[in-house]
Amino acid sequence: VGIYQAAVLIPMIAAWVRRMHDTGRRGWWLLIQFANLKFAMEEGQPGDNRFGPDPKAVTAIADEFE
Repeated sequence: VGIYQAAVLIPMIAAWVRRMHDTGRRGWWLLIQFANLKFAMEEGQPGDNRFGPDPKAVTAIADEFE
C-alpha cells in the first residue's frame, strides 16, 4: 500500500495544482483545505489566464475536423 500511495501522490498533487491554475489561482491554495475544495468545484476561467491557455477552448485545428 505504501508504494502505491507514493507513486500516486505526485500526479495527484499535479492535478490539483492544475485545477487551481484553471480557476486563476496559484497552487499554494492547496494548503488551505476548505478554500481548496471550494475552488476545485468552481468553473474555470474562460479564455487564457496567466497560467496558460484554456484547456476547454476550441482551436482552429478542431474546426477543420467538423
